Amino acid sequence: MTMKYQRSCDPELVIIGGGPGGLVVASVAGQLGIRTTLIERGPELGGDCLHTGCVPSKTLIHTAKVASLMRRAAEFGLPAVGPEVNFAAVMDRVRSVVDTIQAHDDPERFRGYGVDVVFGEARFIGPRELMVNDRRIRGRRFVIATGSRPSVPPVPGLEEAGYLTSDTIWSLRELPRRLAVLGAGPIGLELAQAFARLGSEVTLLEMAPRLLPAEDAEIAQMLQGHLAHEGIRIMTGVEVTRVSRDASAVSLHVRDGENTMTAEADTLLVAAGRRPDLEALNLDAAGVEHTRTGITVDNRLRTSARHIFACGDCCGPWPFTHMAEYQAGIVISNAVFRLPRRADYRVVPRVTYCDPELARVGLSETEAREQGIDVQVLRFPFGQVDRALTEGETTGEARLVVRKGRLLGATLLGPHAGELIHELVLAMKARIPISRISSTIHAYPTLAQIHRRAVNTLYGPRLFSARTRGLVRWIQRLIP
Repeated sequence: MTMKYQRSCDPELVIIGGGPGGLVVASVAGQLGIRTTLIERGPELGGDCLHTGCVPSKTLIHTAKVASLMRRAAEFGLPAVGPEVNFAAVMDRVRSVVDTIQAHDDPERFRGYGVDVVFGEARFIGPRELMVNDRRIRGRRFVIATGSRPSVPPVPGLEEAGYLTSDTIWSLRELPRRLAVLGAGPIGLELAQAFARLGSEVTLLEMAPRLLPAEDAEIAQMLQGHLAHEGIRIMTGVEVTRVSRDASAVSLHVRDGENTMTAEADTLLVAAGRRPDLEALNLDAAGVEHTRTGITVDNRLRTSARHIFACGDCCGPWPFTHMAEYQAGIVISNAVFRLPRRADYRVVPRVTYCDPELARVGLSETEAREQGIDVQVLRFPFGQVDRALTEGETTGEARLVVRKGRLLGATLLGPHAGELIHELVLAMKARIPISRISSTIHAYPTLAQIHRRAVNTLYGPRLFSARTRGLVRWIQRLIP
């Protein structure tokens, strides 16, 4: 007997993707009493960031830093120790941290909010209908938050030779003796340094002429020098033309201009960026326009089908968890509260979690000048910050891009740069003059003093100028 389809039971909101963006929307909608269905393809909620991205990588990075500090112990007056790395135990801790955070994303928590949590692959069969497994779901509004997946370049022999990505590397139980990393963006750099510190011989290959081409060139060069000093073999401006494997090694056949060479490794990690995960959705059936770079959305995150919204990596413009969560708030305003809120991407921080960390917000000096903006660049090295000296972490500097006393951008390379950047993020967001940073008391000794010291490089020359000295002498003559 065929049951009559009950439209009154249709969800008001259908969310496809149980990562950071989708979970934020589902949590709010469910607690507001909106009939909500959340669909997740994987076996667990939490998305790539929790299971194969941010959380496991930062856990591994911290363990690798501990190993590095053990080797550096002599710098601090202690006997240096060459750590005996039990890689399986290291990966067990990574898994434990993921599991601890996963508990917060338990499906039962969302079901407690009234959200119908469904596991399976979603596929549109019409503008307001989709199929999950054998279940047909019709919704009033939809949110697509399917995230991204690793991008794999079409290098001959790559598939046959076998490789890992940032999604699959967490299955390793033995530390690779030799690791080749194809791609020197943030993911490649972070994992290359972590594995090198744990004991792998790491070769990093990048087609671009330098590391992190989107970042300040001098800052990126500082980081490259630091990584090379740690023993990472870095090859930039090279093309991998072919990959092969035999019983002893995987071989990457490399062209560097007119020269050719071979880089060998036991394990190959492909870290060539990520791309939107859209193929299974059948977006054409829903009337949703998309390109290879993602779903096309307006500044209210509406797709070409106005009842369908998107957020996170599947639509861009930045593939960050914090961006997905921010965009989820925009979607909630527009899809749930029907308030026409627009996304603002002018002040978006980003961090490359190498050691030292590289953090950035706003414009670089090069970008500002390319836009015809006359700017001043204020610099201050971590090597002159007392707290950095006490901790033996002096590599890097702060660079502030300033116009008429306002901050247009900042780049930090140094210890805890990812934490430090947020004072500057707030200053930009609230349009606070940099003079307020100078006049704000910063506790001593902290790394955050670098902001005040950098700003004072602008005011110091003015304060001690010949004109100011003359003014002070004149004032002193007037004082009895």
